[in-house]
Amino acid sequence: MATTKNVSTPKKSLVKRALLVFVLFLVAGSISYPQGANWLIGRVNALTSAKIPSVNFPIVLGLDLQGGTHLEYVADLSKIPEKDRQSAMDGVRNVIERRVNQMGVSEPTVLTTKSGEQWRLTIELAGVRDINQAIKMIGETPILEFREENPDAGRALTEEETKALNAENETRTKVAEEALTRVQSSANFDEVARDLQKDHAYVSGAVDAGWLSENTTYAGLLDVLQGQSAGLVKKVVDDGSTLAVVDIKEKKSIGSEVSAAHLLIQWKGAERSTATTTKEEAKALIEKIAKEATSENFDTLVRKYSQEPGAAETGGDLGWFKKGDMVEAFENKAFGMETNKISEVIETPFGFHLIKKTGERPREDMRATIIAVAKQRQSDIVDSEPYKRTDLTGKNLQRATLDFDPQTGSAQVSLQFDGEGSKMFSEITRRNIGKPVAIYLDGTPISIPTVQNEIPSGQAVISGNFTIQEAKELSQRLQAGALPVAISLVAQQSVGPVLGAESVSASLVAGLVGFLFVIIFMVMFYRVPGLMSVLALVCYSAIVIALFKLIPVTLSMSGIAGFILSIGIAVDANVLIFERMKEELKSGKALGLAIDDAFTRAWPSIRDGNATTLIVCLVLFLFTSSLIKGFALTLSIGIVTSMFSAIVITRVLLKLVALTPLARIAPWLFLKSRSTNV
Repeated sequence: MATTKNVSTPKKSLVKRALLVFVLFLVAGSISYPQGANWLIGRVNALTSAKIPSVNFPIVLGLDLQGGTHLEYVADLSKIPEKDRQSAMDGVRNVIERRVNQMGVSEPTVLTTKSGEQWRLTIELAGVRDINQAIKMIGETPILEFREENPDAGRALTEEETKALNAENETRTKVAEEALTRVQSSANFDEVARDLQKDHAYVSGAVDAGWLSENTTYAGLLDVLQGQSAGLVKKVVDDGSTLAVVDIKEKKSIGSEVSAAHLLIQWKGAERSTATTTKEEAKALIEKIAKEATSENFDTLVRKYSQEPGAAETGGDLGWFKKGDMVEAFENKAFGMETNKISEVIETPFGFHLIKKTGERPREDMRATIIAVAKQRQSDIVDSEPYKRTDLTGKNLQRATLDFDPQTGSAQVSLQFDGEGSKMFSEITRRNIGKPVAIYLDGTPISIPTVQNEIPSGQAVISGNFTIQEAKELSQRLQAGALPVAISLVAQQSVGPVLGAESVSASLVAGLVGFLFVIIFMVMFYRVPGLMSVLALVCYSAIVIALFKLIPVTLSMSGIAGFILSIGIAVDANVLIFERMKEELKSGKALGLAIDDAFTRAWPSIRDGNATTLIVCLVLFLFTSSLIKGFALTLSIGIVTSMFSAIVITRVLLKLVALTPLARIAPWLFLKSRSTNV
């Protein structure tokens, strides 16, 4: 059989390439397995005067592997037509995903669901154990609204509306009592909540509310629950806005709280004062009252003299309060005095006070599971806000930029609406000429300009005595994406790992066993080339894990599945090359040339096969949910790296070994048959 001239790469060049591969492996291996690298660095630093820094690139695990935070929000879609609500919720999901992803490549789970007439938004953030941090992260996106005057603001309920409100709350109280009865018998919060949610949109799920003092949604329950024992509370808890079934899991002391009444005398210029007297006159009056005051007549004196609004009805009763609720001078005196005693005259920015301490008790924080039934409020029937919402919101915002007032030079934020928003803004300004239009940010009015003329251009300005930095940050936040609708937090929970350390360990053992079988298969069937492919596969694994850490990629079980699948694809490329190499050797080519031709001719098949898989990965990443995106991302990173591993690393190692005496002594180890010419 004729032989073909062996045109091989010079040995010196191959050695250089092998050294580069080895350096790449060391770097990737140090990032992938920093423990080994740091041990070696520590030894070097100990033996020499070097101060080499340690390597620390942690791998980011998903919610199912490391736990994180679960948040549940309810969206206010009352002003959005039914046909547009799905689109609005899609917009909320997209904005939140974009903001979370700005922190790095991650796998937030953001789901929208509809329960009755209520739309909910569920968010899972892997690795975020601080619930307050997670809430802040989501809430950083501002809610921008344009509102106009509300003619119903301040209107009292009619007799019919009052009866309807009371009847509705009686019904909701019965629902809460039904939930309590069922929990007492079955002790299954989740089942009871799910059943009631099917029929009642105002019932929340079984919520792990965490420590109530840190929960903005249920903090009001803490005052009502003071003194309750741990365990299921035997009655429905009513804090004025929520009817709750509460199971207290844990309690801890957080100091004390006091109850007190006070008598207030103000002067002209004091905070919230309508008095016309001077400060000296006010002080003389309260000192006269102080001489008369006793524990027995204090209530009478308050009702006669106190200038606090409503004091004649309440007797100046302040109820229970904790440190931080009152101004410093007032609370320092209240907490430091004896019960049923009257203080000397205390001065605060609000005026002069006499304080009667009526009680003191320890204050407890509680960690609880809650089923909450929202009470209907007067504001649900009559909008008491001075300004009512319009259809123009942040979803219509096209651009937000830092600008300066041409007359005063003060910082402001210029807004440009999209086509639909420009049309709505034009209509709003046309029907409110001569009237104020309020610009609300996160539920707070920041600018209430009076409309002078219709503005058809779709341009608006937010001015609010901003510093340059504040205006810049606001424009950036608005530009990053304003939520199209308002959302309110109704549930929050710290989530532990679903799979747990044992399951992860079992997965690693299974992966190592699978890798061992791959090694056995490749060495048995392809001998030395198979061994070189195994070494390349080890280098491939180090590179991929290093990339996962450097990007970083959030690894869930679906992401790990994508990585393992890419290992199989990497081996598949080597199988194609080695089978082609057999054919080249059978045709009589020398080993070096057979290796080159095998890689060259197998490349189109490897390229096309991996390209089609990458296209599928792209489609999955662009058009599916977060969990599937993780699978697509890790698989695509693995595929690209596997092509580099198979075509470059395996080739360099195989050609270098082919130059050793082993290729002449035992050519069968390189897939040559004994009948093939060398």
